[in-house]
Amino acid sequence: MVEEHKRKRAVLALADGTYFEGYSFGAEGEATGEVVFNTSMMGYQEILTDPSYKGQIVTMTYPLIGNYGVNEEDFESFRPFVEGFVVREYCPYPSNWRSQMALGDFLRKWGIVGIEGVDTRALTRHIRDAGAQQGVISTSDPDPKSLAAKAQSSPPMVGLDLAKEVTCQRPYIWREGEWRWDGGPRQKTHRPSPAPPEEFSLSEQRQFLARRPTDPATRPFRVVAYDCGIKLNILRKSVSAGFEVIVVPAFTAAEEVLGLEPHGILLSNGPGDPEPVIYLIENVKKLLGKLPILGICLGHQILGLALGAKTYKLKFGHHGGNHPVKDLSTGRVEITAQNHGFAVDLSVLGEKAGPRLTHLNLNDQTGEGMAHPDLSLFSVQYHPEASPGPHDPGYLFGRFRELMQEYWS
Repeated sequence: MVEEHKRKRAVLALADGTYFEGYSFGAEGEATGEVVFNTSMMGYQEILTDPSYKGQIVTMTYPLIGNYGVNEEDFESFRPFVEGFVVREYCPYPSNWRSQMALGDFLRKWGIVGIEGVDTRALTRHIRDAGAQQGVISTSDPDPKSLAAKAQSSPPMVGLDLAKEVTCQRPYIWREGEWRWDGGPRQKTHRPSPAPPEEFSLSEQRQFLARRPTDPATRPFRVVAYDCGIKLNILRKSVSAGFEVIVVPAFTAAEEVLGLEPHGILLSNGPGDPEPVIYLIENVKKLLGKLPILGICLGHQILGLALGAKTYKLKFGHHGGNHPVKDLSTGRVEITAQNHGFAVDLSVLGEKAGPRLTHLNLNDQTGEGMAHPDLSLFSVQYHPEASPGPHDPGYLFGRFRELMQEYWS
């Protein structure tokens, strides 16, 4: 460990004036965002590269972070989007056969401000009691009052459309399935992560549509995935489920999506408040009843708004890999990975026909899933693709396949 007097000091200050002192272990400078905590014991690289954390400073509740390093294969997007990173103890000397870089070097490479030496248990308890709020990490301004003022003047998460900041700008085809370890590295079928795949050109679109098999029994299901900040493991799981996957920007018109002749639509996870993402909500309204739809996380919220429900901000959100969710149709309890700060309220729809609640969070009784009795769609608030997290809900990709089989039979 570097001698204490040689380490650069850093300060984390919250908008309510609470502050924590520590040491810099990433990029130097200042980072502003909503401070949240994640209860996962591992998977910090996947968390850092999850686009759903755009606009947020993530605090890890597990005390030792960085012990197995970082590698290029475990990215969940093509770059990290988290604003800042807070840990109790950083391990600068990783030990793992897959490690290619120390976590601190990774943060410096991508310009992410990190702070270690923070009493993350006290910080987590404060967020739990006072709620998630804006905060600032700084290695250049040591004055907590100054930093708290900066946090107070920064825009809150409510009302922010962050999907437009993380979505792809052009459609592309995804071909890589899940990694199955065979003693060697992942076999890539596209540009190596974290480089984005090639754009889906107009000529490629024509070729792709032209080779569509006519026999419903043999053709693979074509799924168009709206990218609101999609995690790569959602795409990998989709390919492993037997889907042809075309990823399109969040602002893609419904008519363009239908022109790709898909069998189903996937609405992805993503950051921020769903209500300002009006362009996607309106396009989803046009797709209702025309194709089977699966919504995940932000996609679940977008789908709820398109169906007439409301969304609301949670006090401190759900972030971690140990959240119990009950499937109301089977009574089965799944341990799930979650990352969201908003939830869907179906009660505003009253008793009229519409989406029904299918899953319930056993920690706080919030809705975690829905389905519609007359439309071929379902959605979940949690992450069935894990990475990191438990794999209990991975069967939902198979359920989506069954939904498309039923619809197109």
